[in-house]
Amino acid sequence: MRHVMTLLLLVSLMTGLAACQTTGAQNAATIGSLAGATLGALTFKNKVSGAAIGGGAGLLVGYIVGNEMDKYDAYDQQQLSQTLETAPSGRTTTWTNPDTYTQYEATPEPPRRRHDGRIERDVTLEMRMPDGEYETVYAKAYRQSDGSWQLAQ
Repeated sequence: MRHVMTLLLLVSLMTGLAACQTTGAQNAATIGSLAGATLGALTFKNKVSGAAIGGGAGLLVGYIVGNEMDKYDAYDQQQLSQTLETAPSGRTTTWTNPDTYTQYEATPEPPRRRHDGRIERDVTLEMRMPDGEYETVYAKAYRQSDGSWQLAQ
């Protein structure tokens, strides 16, 4: 019973640490640590050691995979930030990601100042993937202190 409690505590701590960040790399690391801890606990004779080793390896692999995914998103984030900063309200801006061939249309609404002083804009983002899948997202974006824009989740 003591080993099970130690295992649960270890997995919880690793997940909590990985989940403190908000980028795709950290989200992938969280999933990797959970999967690695589970796999390690199931395959090692010593369940606690297996969970620790598997969780650590999964955390590293998940972070590496997520970091690569973030690189592909950087182009789209830059295009969206430029649209939110310069496009007039209601005017649609389009671009195609040269790596993924996903087509985007972003239509920002008028900017407004929130009670905490931050500037926000609503934006409609339509995405057409190369396989024909289509998705529309309605989001809020906030101007960061460095002038870039961040979509709210």
